[in-house]
This record gives sequence, C-alpha cells and structure tokens, in this order.
Amino acid sequence: MIELHYSPGNANLAPHFILEDLNADFHLVKVDRSINAHKSADYLKMNPFGRIPVLVDGDLVLFEAAAICLHLVDSLPGNDLAPALGTPQRAHFYKWLMFLTNTIQPDVLVYYYPDRYTSDENGGAGVKAAAENRLIDYYTRLDEHLGENGPYLLGGTFSAADYYLLMVSRWGRPLKTPPREMKNLGETLKLIMDRDAVKRAFASEDIKPPFV
Repeated sequence: MIELHYSPGNANLAPHFILEDLNADFHLVKVDRSINAHKSADYLKMNPFGRIPVLVDGDLVLFEAAAICLHLVDSLPGNDLAPALGTPQRAHFYKWLMFLTNTIQPDVLVYYYPDRYTSDENGGAGVKAAAENRLIDYYTRLDEHLGENGPYLLGGTFSAADYYLLMVSRWGRPLKTPPREMKNLGETLKLIMDRDAVKRAFASEDIKPPFV
C-alpha cells in the first residue's frame, strides 16, 4: 500500500488529489509540524531535506511533490491524468507542471518566509513585497492563458497539472490580488474544486473553507 506523509494543506495536496482521483490503495501518515516531526531522525531518513511530502510505494521512497505526481500518473493503471508519452500535449503538461513547481512554488516560500531570504534583519518586508508582486504577475499570466486556451492548462483536457494549479493557487489566498479573484483562473479553480477527488482530499486533511 502507498503511504503519503503529509501535513494539512502542504505540498502533499496535489499528490493527494491524484491518489483520490485514481482510487488508489493508499493511506495518509500525518507529519506533526508543531513538534518538528519533519526534522526528526526517522523522517530525515526518508527525506534528508526535511520537507513535506514523502511518498512510500513499496521499496520506493520519493520526495518532491512534482516528482511524486509524475510517478503516480506514470505508475498507477487506468488513468488519463497526463497525455500520452511523446506527444506535444505531454510536453505542454511537463511545461506547466514545471512552471508551477519551479517558478511559482519557490516564490510562495519567499512570500511566507521572507526572513529566510535576507541577512538584513529589517529586510523581510521588502523581500515579501517583491515576492507578492512576482506571484501576482505569475497568476495574472496564468489567468490570461486560461482565458485564451482554457478552461484547463491543457485546454479542454483536465490533467494532473490542474491539481497542482489548485494547490499553488490556494497558497495565494493572502495576496492583495488573490488567484480566486482573477476572472479566468477563478473559474478554473471552481471547476477543479468541484471534482470529487478534491472534496475527499480536503475532508480527509480536515481543511476548512475558504479553500482558495
């Protein structure tokens, strides 16, 4: 059975959505961040960087949320959450997934933990403000893409990248222009949140509204 080591609302959400979507045989293992369980010796054996999530699939121990998502769509049978290998659509699937994890996700960390990114004890506010501006620009560009090519990242075809989109958009709730208020992105988020897999994942992680 697959194990997903998680903390509510963390980067485990996208893999969790996929597991729920595919009715996989899995169970959740909660990592208690209040006692720094993700820095414990046992956890660091699975992920030496002490970050969440970790997926255990038989002998395979895997960290990095995007890598876990790719493993799940490639290994679990009977799913249509990624286009066929070698196709242009598959390439665009990789593109959007990498954009979300490599461009948006790092600036989310800067926004929430600005003091980690400056040695100036008074510099945190400026670091956070700059990250917020970048994030709003990224979400705005996603909104424009969805307006021209939506309703999903790959057009009319839903994919696992859209689950990742919901996760990183959820983290933008506190921004002065949050993703939910953007016309096209907001509509896409509503479509994704209406999926049964998302409802089950939010419920099992005990995540309360507002979801985005």
